[in-house]
Amino acid sequence: MAGRLFGVGVGPGDPELVTVKAARLIGDADVVAYHCARHGRSIARSVAEPYLRDGQVEEQFVYPVTTETTGHPGGYQGALDEFYADCAARLATHLDAGRTVVVLSEGDPLFYGSYMHLHKRLAPHYPTEVVPGVTSLSAASAAAGRPLAEREETLTVLPGTLPGGELAERLRDTDAAAVLKLGRTFPKVRQAFEDAGRLGDAWYVERASSERQRVVPLADVDPADVPYMSLALLTSPAERSFTAPPPEPARGAGAVAVVGLGPAGRPWLTPEAQDVLASATDLVGYAPYLDRVPANPRQRRHSSGNRVEADRARHALALARDGARVAVVSSGDPGVFAMAAAVLEAAAEDAFADVPVRVVPGLTAAQAVAARAGAPLGHDFCVLSLSDILKPWDVIARRLRAAAQADLVMALYNPASSRRRHQLPAARDLLLEHRSPETPVVVGRDVGGPEESVTVTTLGKLDPEDVDMRCLLIIGSSTTKVTDQGVVYTPRRYP
Repeated sequence: MAGRLFGVGVGPGDPELVTVKAARLIGDADVVAYHCARHGRSIARSVAEPYLRDGQVEEQFVYPVTTETTGHPGGYQGALDEFYADCAARLATHLDAGRTVVVLSEGDPLFYGSYMHLHKRLAPHYPTEVVPGVTSLSAASAAAGRPLAEREETLTVLPGTLPGGELAERLRDTDAAAVLKLGRTFPKVRQAFEDAGRLGDAWYVERASSERQRVVPLADVDPADVPYMSLALLTSPAERSFTAPPPEPARGAGAVAVVGLGPAGRPWLTPEAQDVLASATDLVGYAPYLDRVPANPRQRRHSSGNRVEADRARHALALARDGARVAVVSSGDPGVFAMAAAVLEAAAEDAFADVPVRVVPGLTAAQAVAARAGAPLGHDFCVLSLSDILKPWDVIARRLRAAAQADLVMALYNPASSRRRHQLPAARDLLLEHRSPETPVVVGRDVGGPEESVTVTTLGKLDPEDVDMRCLLIIGSSTTKVTDQGVVYTPRRYP
């Protein structure tokens, strides 16, 4: 079986700009090939050296000429064609033997690179893949710290070997340009910039990304000291005409967004919630929920306890009134037994009448537990909280009884805590007055978190001692079913 050929771009010179894929292929290759001048030094190999390993075969391709004068019968081009044909034949021997061959290319393999001449000769006959690399053009732009082009601007890439008059004409007619292959062509290139009236806007970048990198105005360069590894840049006119005002604090018109974090972790967070959290200047919330948002030193964090919702809401509104973009974080969905109602209630006060408030939804704990169990909420259901801190127990009992009589599936929030232990046993006994002991019950704990567990039991076997504040219960209706595989679902049709 024939081997595989890879044309691998190693970037402009900095080994850290070699892509992860390129580094892996270089290290795995049986044969590593590269071009060099007669002195034997190869920039491409020096860049790839950290990724080479012992035992690899190296194929060095030494260019036959360095100028366009040669004694070859076919002239300069004939000598190069013969050279590339010989290089391709050498690599074909390895490929025919089933070896993996990587040809190193400075910058990008198909951007003014020698690899393309081997590619044209070998790709039609062997499995071939080209791995792009950071171009000298990209590296030079980064080194100069100047954008090449933006919006509808046109970028023209020119070889310095073009006639001077053509260079000047093309430089006149483009927004931005890069002229490569300088070295001995530099005097002509500089004159072309001057003839085009663009010399004052041009930059010279030498050996971009290397330790010997140099960036200076093109007009200041000594033509006698210009290496081949350099280029001239005419960068974006929009960038040249832009005057940057001093950055201002990211505040402006204040507002409050009440953000649902979902039940746990970033995978449960909506893209809208991520965007709101990222753009906020201030984060407000119950401390364990704030801890779920990665720290950002640009943002101020205001944490508080679990039973000061009204104070937390007013604090957030006051911050927004002073110009902050505030995200009030809430577990699950902020509109379900969470902070949205508290913030909107406080926002109705005259002091905060001009503060905009919006609610950013999140995945609820009921949805998360239901999804883990199957589809127990597939038909009509209700959501109840067993906490009697903000409403009396007789109201909770009346609602439980009504839901049980209506044969609704129930999602029970706040079923128990270290101090509230009587509510769940009382709720279970009340429900057993209207539901069969065999009614399916799902107990979800820390769903999405590291201690996640989902238990399927029955109403008659439900043990309140196994339930705490990190749990959510789903009580099935008379039609809820459990499969032999333990999947719980409630049919969409009711008898």
